[in-house]
This record gives sequence, structure tokens and C-alpha cells, in this order.
Amino acid sequence: MENLINYIQSRITLTQNEIDLIKKHLVTEEIPAQTNLLKAGNVERYIYYLDTGIVKGYQNIDGKIVVQHLVADQDFFTSLDSFMTETPSVDYYETITDCNLVKISKPDFDILQAETKFWTIFVKEITNEHLNCKLERVKDFQILTAKERYLKFVNQYPKLALNVSIDNIASFLGMEPQSLSRIRKQIAF
Repeated sequence: MENLINYIQSRITLTQNEIDLIKKHLVTEEIPAQTNLLKAGNVERYIYYLDTGIVKGYQNIDGKIVVQHLVADQDFFTSLDSFMTETPSVDYYETITDCNLVKISKPDFDILQAETKFWTIFVKEITNEHLNCKLERVKDFQILTAKERYLKFVNQYPKLALNVSIDNIASFLGMEPQSLSRIRKQIAF
């Protein structure tokens, strides 16, 4: 929980009362590797802050697993549309490694949204950061070669590059595992 509070305070100033509210409405949890946090068809009930570990978010599209999210330490994740509208998700989320999470339920999220100013400001900032990442990812798919996308991934996310399977990385980068294997053989680190 302390990492999350530090994360929030790196963006906005919190009073002790606001810190106490966060601690009251958020829950910490340790989750083992290969645990399903969400399955498609279920409603997402939480927004998660990943304190430690690695999580993947994916969809099953016509029987093919398409990894859309690889999340590492100190980041947020959820099936946002499902969480906000309380409708069934099309996403799956699964832990890749053992994880320490901090989570907030929809009712607690709504309480913080209604009763504080800092929460709305913080959520808006994080949402904008994630939107910018999505836009950059789309741009990368349009202008970078597969090799350039992989090199950028390794540069930006060395922990993920070392701890996530080649199949998941390839899917995340929009290529087949065989293509990624060839690219990795060409690169001398």
C-alpha cells in the first residue's frame, strides 16, 4: 500500500486524512502466478494497482490469444469498460508471476470519487497517461518495423522482456513467435 501512496503523492499532494481514506477503501492482496483475475463474460469488479509482479491482459479472438496488456510493477490495470459500466468484459487478466496487488472495488471507487477532490484529479491523470500509451502503441504499429517494436519494448520494459514468454511478447507486439525468435537471433545485446 505504501508504494501506491508514494505513487499518488508523486503526482498530487495528499493530506493525512486523504491517505487514511485511501487505506480505508483499498485492499492489498497476494496472488500466485497463473491466477485468473478476470475471465471474459464476467463483470470487472476492481481496478488494480500492481505493486510487484507481472500480469497479462488478453482477448480470445476466434480461438487465438491476443495479448493486449503486459503490466509490470507500479502500474494500474483493469477491464475499464466493464468496470465503469458494470457489463460483461471481453478481456481476460491473468498473473504471470506471483503478484502483490492493491485493489479498489466499484463501490469504494465511487465513494472516493464523490467524497474527495484528489481522487478525480488522480484518476484523470492516470487515465490520460494510459490513453497516451495506447496512442503511442497504435503509432508504433503503423510506423515501426517488427524489429524496431521489439527493440523499443526491450528498452522500455526490460523486466517484461526477461520474464515474459516469447509467445506472450510476440502476441503483444503483433507478430508470430517464430518471427520474434528470428529477430532475437539477429540482435546481439
